[in-house]
Amino acid sequence: MGSEGEGKTMHLNAGKGKTYDGHVNQFFIEDSWRVFRIISEFVEGFEELSEVGPAITVFGSARAGRESKDYESARRLGRLFAQHGYAVITGGGPGIMEAANRGAKEAGGLSIGLNIEIPLEQEPNRYVSKLITFRYFFVRKVMLVKYAKAFVVYPGGYGTFDELFEALTLIQTHRIQRFPIVLMRRRYWQGLLEWLDDPVRKTGKISPEDLELFELAEEPEEALEIVQEFYRDQVPDAT
Repeated sequence: MGSEGEGKTMHLNAGKGKTYDGHVNQFFIEDSWRVFRIISEFVEGFEELSEVGPAITVFGSARAGRESKDYESARRLGRLFAQHGYAVITGGGPGIMEAANRGAKEAGGLSIGLNIEIPLEQEPNRYVSKLITFRYFFVRKVMLVKYAKAFVVYPGGYGTFDELFEALTLIQTHRIQRFPIVLMRRRYWQGLLEWLDDPVRKTGKISPEDLELFELAEEPEEALEIVQEFYRDQVPDAT
């Protein structure tokens, strides 16, 4: 005589099609393989970037046209930092990312693109000399932060804001050591900064010192000076 329940399936999560009947269900298989994929992306990123040396990460709108002032500024910034011994890391796409990679490559520096697989395929720009493509945004975020000596942030949209506030949160909560965060184009950020001061700071949601975690710059030379000044007593100029 078979045991009670023999031949029956126990539904643990009927809404998602998960069952327990002595066999590993498809969801478990997919999740397990996803873990290995995530680990492999971390390993690849660490191996590829561990010996990069001093680097800055540049963020900004993928929609910036090649004729725009921001594009030309980011191109000049990439060139300037490369001339001072910094690798330039971007998300590897068009717009500001392309401009910064382009400037770095033109100066003979290391131009790195950390591309992402998204439904609307983002093609890596042609000025990347070292390309790594990620499937998972959070793995890519780790790489963008981990190997950067500074963030330089040009005007951008949701993706740019996401990267900016993630870095600010990590610094604010002491999860990473502080590093320079430079916001390019004062006028673009003015409304956000006013809002952060009032109501955010004035209602106690952040501390006054949290508004000192970033600096503003208008030109690439200012951004370079901010980064160099931050590390002057810690790390010699890469040149």
